[in-house]
Amino acid sequence: MTRKKVAILISGRGSNMATLIEAAQAADYPAEIVGVLSNRASAPGLALAASHGLATASLAQSKFPSRDMFEDTMTQVLESWETEIVCLAGFMRILGEDFVDRWQGRLINIHPSLLPAYKGLHTHERAIADGATEHGCTVHFVTPGLDEGPAILQARVPVLATDTPETLSARVLVEEHRIYPQALRMLAAGEVHI
Repeated sequence: MTRKKVAILISGRGSNMATLIEAAQAADYPAEIVGVLSNRASAPGLALAASHGLATASLAQSKFPSRDMFEDTMTQVLESWETEIVCLAGFMRILGEDFVDRWQGRLINIHPSLLPAYKGLHTHERAIADGATEHGCTVHFVTPGLDEGPAILQARVPVLATDTPETLSARVLVEEHRIYPQALRMLAAGEVHI
Protein backbone atom coordinates (compact mmCIF):
# COMPACT_ATOMS: atom_id res chain seq x y z
CA MET A 1 0.00 0.00 0.00
CA THR A 2 1.31 3.43 -0.94
CA ARG A 3 0.59 5.82 1.89
CA LYS A 4 -0.21 9.49 1.24
CA LYS A 5 2.22 11.95 2.81
CA VAL A 6 0.42 14.30 5.20
CA ALA A 7 1.53 17.53 6.85
CA ILE A 8 -0.38 19.05 9.76
CA LEU A 9 -0.66 22.78 10.47
CA ILE A 10 -1.15 23.80 14.11
CA SER A 11 -1.10 26.89 16.30
CA GLY A 12 -1.41 25.38 19.78
CA ARG A 13 -1.39 22.16 21.78
CA GLY A 14 -2.14 19.92 18.83
CA SER A 15 -4.68 17.51 20.36
CA ASN A 16 -6.22 16.75 16.95
CA MET A 17 -2.70 16.48 15.51
CA ALA A 18 -1.93 13.86 18.17
CA THR A 19 -4.93 11.74 17.15
CA LEU A 20 -3.84 11.86 13.51
CA ILE A 21 -0.29 10.85 14.44
CA GLU A 22 -1.64 7.96 16.52
CA ALA A 23 -3.98 6.78 13.75
CA ALA A 24 -1.17 6.87 11.19
CA GLN A 25 0.88 4.45 13.29
CA ALA A 26 -1.45 1.62 12.25
CA ALA A 27 0.06 -0.48 9.46
CA ASP A 28 -3.16 -0.42 7.43
CA TYR A 29 -3.70 3.37 7.65
CA PRO A 30 -3.44 4.91 4.15
CA ALA A 31 -1.60 8.06 5.26
CA GLU A 32 1.68 8.83 7.00
CA ILE A 33 2.42 12.06 8.85
CA VAL A 34 5.61 13.59 7.46
CA GLY A 35 5.75 16.93 9.24
CA VAL A 36 4.07 19.50 11.47
CA LEU A 37 4.22 23.23 10.80
CA SER A 38 3.10 25.94 13.21
CA ASN A 39 2.67 29.70 12.91
CA ARG A 40 3.76 29.90 16.58
CA ALA A 41 7.24 28.74 17.63
CA SER A 42 5.91 28.21 21.18
CA ALA A 43 3.10 25.87 20.12
CA PRO A 44 3.24 22.85 22.49
CA GLY A 45 2.25 20.57 19.62
CA LEU A 46 5.66 21.06 17.98
CA ALA A 47 7.44 19.33 20.87
CA LEU A 48 4.93 16.48 20.77
CA ALA A 49 5.47 16.06 17.02
CA ALA A 50 9.25 16.11 17.45
CA SER A 51 8.96 13.44 20.16
CA HIS A 52 7.41 11.20 17.49
CA GLY A 53 10.39 11.81 15.21
CA LEU A 54 8.46 14.05 12.82
CA ALA A 55 9.90 17.01 10.95
CA THR A 56 8.74 20.31 12.44
CA ALA A 57 8.88 23.94 11.39
CA SER A 58 7.56 27.24 12.68
CA LEU A 59 6.93 30.38 10.68
CA ALA A 60 5.59 33.61 12.17
CA GLN A 61 3.44 35.52 9.69
CA SER A 62 4.54 38.77 11.38
CA LYS A 63 8.08 38.17 10.08
CA PHE A 64 6.93 38.35 6.45
CA PRO A 65 6.08 41.52 4.48
CA SER A 66 2.84 39.97 3.19
CA ARG A 67 0.51 37.02 3.70
CA ASP A 68 1.40 35.82 0.19
CA MET A 69 5.10 35.62 1.07
CA PHE A 70 4.28 33.83 4.33
CA GLU A 71 2.11 31.29 2.53
CA ASP A 72 4.63 30.84 -0.29
CA THR A 73 7.22 29.95 2.35
CA MET A 74 4.76 27.55 4.01
CA THR A 75 4.25 25.86 0.65
CA GLN A 76 8.03 25.54 0.19
CA VAL A 77 8.29 23.80 3.57
CA LEU A 78 5.36 21.50 2.77
CA GLU A 79 6.82 20.65 -0.63
CA SER A 80 10.21 19.90 0.95
CA TRP A 81 8.39 17.20 2.93
CA GLU A 82 6.78 15.92 -0.33
CA THR A 83 3.37 16.66 1.21
CA GLU A 84 0.34 15.35 -0.64
CA ILE A 85 -2.40 16.24 1.90
CA VAL A 86 -2.53 19.12 4.38
CA CYS A 87 -4.58 18.86 7.59
CA LEU A 88 -5.41 21.97 9.58
CA ALA A 89 -5.60 21.11 13.28
CA GLY A 90 -6.22 24.30 15.21
CA PHE A 91 -4.26 26.45 12.76
CA MET A 92 -5.49 29.90 13.73
CA ARG A 93 -4.86 31.79 10.49
CA ILE A 94 -7.22 32.44 7.61
CA LEU A 95 -5.50 31.13 4.50
CA GLY A 96 -5.33 33.11 1.28
CA GLU A 97 -6.97 32.07 -1.96
CA ASP A 98 -3.68 31.24 -3.72
CA PHE A 99 -2.63 28.83 -0.94
CA VAL A 100 -6.08 27.23 -0.81
CA ASP A 101 -6.17 26.85 -4.60
CA ARG A 102 -2.67 25.32 -4.59
CA TRP A 103 -3.86 22.55 -2.24
CA GLN A 104 -7.45 22.32 -3.57
CA GLY A 105 -9.01 18.96 -2.75
CA ARG A 106 -6.02 18.01 -0.56
CA LEU A 107 -6.56 20.55 2.25
CA ILE A 108 -8.94 19.66 5.10
CA ASN A 109 -9.92 21.17 8.44
CA ILE A 110 -11.73 20.20 11.63
CA HIS A 111 -14.23 22.81 12.82
CA PRO A 112 -16.06 22.74 16.18
CA SER A 113 -19.62 23.12 14.91
CA LEU A 114 -22.12 21.44 12.64
CA LEU A 115 -21.33 23.50 9.58
CA PRO A 116 -22.83 25.54 8.03
CA ALA A 117 -23.88 26.64 11.53
CA TYR A 118 -21.45 28.74 13.56
CA LYS A 119 -18.65 29.46 11.12
CA GLY A 120 -15.65 31.21 12.66
CA LEU A 121 -14.77 31.46 16.34
CA HIS A 122 -16.56 31.02 19.69
CA THR A 123 -18.82 28.27 18.36
CA HIS A 124 -19.67 26.73 21.74
CA GLU A 125 -20.62 30.06 23.31
CA ARG A 126 -22.80 30.91 20.32
CA ALA A 127 -24.57 27.53 20.32
CA ILE A 128 -25.44 27.87 24.02
CA ALA A 129 -26.53 31.50 23.61
CA ASP A 130 -28.85 30.50 20.75
CA GLY A 131 -30.46 27.72 22.79
CA ALA A 132 -29.28 25.06 20.33
CA THR A 133 -30.27 21.52 21.31
CA GLU A 134 -27.38 19.89 19.45
CA HIS A 135 -23.90 20.89 18.47
CA GLY A 136 -20.88 19.04 17.15
CA CYS A 137 -17.98 19.15 14.74
CA THR A 138 -17.27 18.93 11.03
CA VAL A 139 -14.29 17.77 8.99
CA HIS A 140 -14.47 19.64 5.69
CA PHE A 141 -12.51 20.48 2.59
CA VAL A 142 -11.02 23.97 2.78
CA THR A 143 -12.16 26.44 0.12
CA PRO A 144 -11.48 30.19 -0.10
CA GLY A 145 -14.66 31.06 1.87
CA LEU A 146 -14.31 30.77 5.66
CA ASP A 147 -15.59 27.36 6.83
CA GLU A 148 -17.59 26.97 3.60
CA GLY A 149 -16.02 23.87 2.04
CA PRO A 150 -17.94 20.62 1.56
CA ALA A 151 -18.25 18.43 4.66
CA ILE A 152 -16.56 15.02 4.75
CA LEU A 153 -17.82 13.88 8.17
CA GLN A 154 -19.84 15.35 11.02
CA ALA A 155 -20.51 14.23 14.59
CA ARG A 156 -23.30 15.47 16.85
CA VAL A 157 -23.52 15.94 20.60
CA PRO A 158 -26.52 17.13 22.63
CA VAL A 159 -26.38 20.56 24.24
CA LEU A 160 -27.34 20.07 27.89
CA ALA A 161 -29.19 22.62 30.00
CA THR A 162 -26.23 22.65 32.39
CA ASP A 163 -23.58 23.14 29.69
CA THR A 164 -20.95 25.83 29.82
CA PRO A 165 -18.76 26.56 26.80
CA GLU A 166 -16.05 24.48 28.49
CA THR A 167 -18.18 21.39 29.13
CA LEU A 168 -19.66 21.52 25.64
CA SER A 169 -16.20 22.00 24.12
CA ALA A 170 -14.89 18.94 25.99
CA ARG A 171 -17.66 16.70 24.61
CA VAL A 172 -17.22 18.05 21.09
CA LEU A 173 -13.45 17.49 21.30
CA VAL A 174 -13.99 13.77 21.97
CA GLU A 175 -15.92 13.60 18.70
CA GLU A 176 -13.29 15.65 16.85
CA HIS A 177 -10.68 13.11 17.89
CA ARG A 178 -12.91 10.31 16.61
CA ILE A 179 -13.88 11.67 13.19
CA TYR A 180 -10.73 13.50 12.05
CA PRO A 181 -8.67 10.29 11.62
CA GLN A 182 -11.66 8.70 9.85
CA ALA A 183 -11.96 11.61 7.42
CA LEU A 184 -8.23 11.61 6.67
CA ARG A 185 -8.40 7.86 6.05
CA MET A 186 -11.24 8.42 3.57
CA LEU A 187 -9.36 11.17 1.71
CA ALA A 188 -6.05 9.29 1.61
CA ALA A 189 -7.82 6.16 0.34
CA GLY A 190 -9.49 8.14 -2.46
CA GLU A 191 -12.99 7.59 -1.07
CA VAL A 192 -13.91 11.30 -1.01
CA HIS A 193 -13.23 14.10 -3.46
CA ILE A 194 -14.12 17.76 -3.66
